[in-house]
Amino acid sequence: MTRPNQATTVREAVFGLLRAERMTTVFGNPGSLELPMLRDFPDDFRYVLGLQESVVVGMADGYAQATHRPVLVNLHSAAGVGHAMGALFTARRNRTPLVVVAGQQARSLMEGHPYLLSEDATTLPRPYVKLSREPARAEDVPAAIARARHLATAPPAGPVFVSVPSDDWDRRAEPVALRRASTTVAPDPALLALAGQALARAQSPVLIAGSGVDREGAVPELVALAEAHNAPVWAEPLSHRCAFPELHPLFAGFLPPVRQDIVRALTGNDLVLSVGAPAFTYHVPGTGPHLPPGTDLYLLTDDPEQASWCPVGTAVITGLASALRMLSTHPPRIPRTPPPARPRALPPTLSTSGITQAHLVHTLAEERPAGCVLVEEAPGTRPVMCEHLPNLGPETFYTTASGALGHGLPAAVGIALGRPGARVVAVVGDGSAMYAVQALWTAAQLHLPLTVIVVNNRRYATVEGFAERFGMPKPVGTALDGLDFAALAAAQGCESSRVDDPAALAPAVRTALTAACPYVLEVVVEG
Repeated sequence: MTRPNQATTVREAVFGLLRAERMTTVFGNPGSLELPMLRDFPDDFRYVLGLQESVVVGMADGYAQATHRPVLVNLHSAAGVGHAMGALFTARRNRTPLVVVAGQQARSLMEGHPYLLSEDATTLPRPYVKLSREPARAEDVPAAIARARHLATAPPAGPVFVSVPSDDWDRRAEPVALRRASTTVAPDPALLALAGQALARAQSPVLIAGSGVDREGAVPELVALAEAHNAPVWAEPLSHRCAFPELHPLFAGFLPPVRQDIVRALTGNDLVLSVGAPAFTYHVPGTGPHLPPGTDLYLLTDDPEQASWCPVGTAVITGLASALRMLSTHPPRIPRTPPPARPRALPPTLSTSGITQAHLVHTLAEERPAGCVLVEEAPGTRPVMCEHLPNLGPETFYTTASGALGHGLPAAVGIALGRPGARVVAVVGDGSAMYAVQALWTAAQLHLPLTVIVVNNRRYATVEGFAERFGMPKPVGTALDGLDFAALAAAQGCESSRVDDPAALAPAVRTALTAACPYVLEVVVEG
């Protein structure tokens, strides 16, 4: 064991730091410039190989969310980081703490413009990382990675980036002492009290549950506050976590990402308390006010940037769980009756000609086991899932916060690795699956109990839906004929099958959900 202040190599100092931080699972796809980092790779570490850099970051993203721990990602120089940029964009929007360490050409060669040089390594991943550094000296690398790890977990969490020249790893360096820093944000007590008083005197308050509630583990506090005030709770537009149990009688549904539709949904409420969600996320242009006339808004967030572009109302920068407990000390001043329960969707009418998306989702809801974790990246299926496949509570649902495709399949692999014993089910569209289908190989190598359901409608259905908004009845570039996902899965070592008969759907789903190893079920759907 290295004694304090005893000189060692950069590599030994970094792995000592990672061990102390319990960051012993590394996700990566190494190249020549990264090999010096991996020399004498420690026996107590695990290297999870992904076959493309975006898959690597997506798996690490899922694993970090599942374990509530920062994760080290090992990428190749400029080209590898470039491949990973879409996944880094998603990790930033997901608020996932990733420490990305990428290789760089040797310092001794940099002035000669060598092969594989990352010409401006720190600029490349911006603006989708919180920190981007290439240390000035080899001996500064351990301290730079320690700093990056702290920034990755500081609210709001997110990915960070450190570029390390290949000849730094064998240089001498001092060990880095383990340091601790708070990751909670304390609010302005007066401002939070103002929010509590406004909530207490409101005639008809409504809550908006944001993904930050689930990230922080504050769902019980939000449920308690909603019940104390008999306040309906909407999920934020395009929510990527389950921040409120969707079978709870106070759950009102999902806000649409359209300004006028949000105003319509909130009409009749005199106070909106948005918790862990921006106010508001829009997907299409809109006009008019952001809120109904006479409605006040209070926003609780740990993100100062999110608070800064809140279009109206009062923003309180705070940790969510503690703030919700403080708001609970302000009970309602008038009795309130619970709102009418949201009507449940009726079971879909079964088609005899083919499998509908509603039939598929309803069957999955009927067959899913207790404790199931759902990962979604099927944009065309998501509206049907919101109706027929309610999420039951904290950490039961994950999807991309960025809208970028290619996250769902690798994230499901990372979540399955980070949540041993849980059945993880990935529902991905046919277009989405092709962005990161290589993730199936890693799942097979790790023998994960992962179920992947590929919804095959042979087209980019969501793109076609948006084309109608622009008056384009038949857009080009949306057909996806000729793909065989069962064969693709089998070629990478997964069990698989394909179903297109409505009568065979339930048995096929049951088989997929009980497989001991990764199982891919391709479901051919109508429309």
